[in-house]
Amino acid sequence: MELRIDGTNPAPASEQLRRQVLAQVRDGALAPGTKLPTVRALADELGIAVNTVARSYRMLEDDGIIEAFGRRGTFVANQGDVVQQQLQAAATEFARKAASLGVSADDAREAAVTAVRAQF
Repeated sequence: MELRIDGTNPAPASEQLRRQVLAQVRDGALAPGTKLPTVRALADELGIAVNTVARSYRMLEDDGIIEAFGRRGTFVANQGDVVQQQLQAAATEFARKAASLGVSADDAREAAVTAVRAQF
């Protein structure tokens, strides 16, 4: 697992770390069941605060990407492509909300495309 914190990147170190772990899980570099370094070990390796790594791990755990088992360690979750599952759930929720507002499918699609373009 290769991770780096870029001091010139305006994103907080915890977010940089979260994105890198997520990317490695999605591309298969971190397979399900892979044990991650301890919070302290990773903080030492990256030269960042322990709380920063802990925050990243909490966000990843909240998203179902990793699982923490106390003294046993922290592992990549075995739930398949969690990102794809969450993306589909968000899209379904959006579609339900749009339908409840009574907008057309075309208007909902246009709103979704506009929102995605604004984020990327």
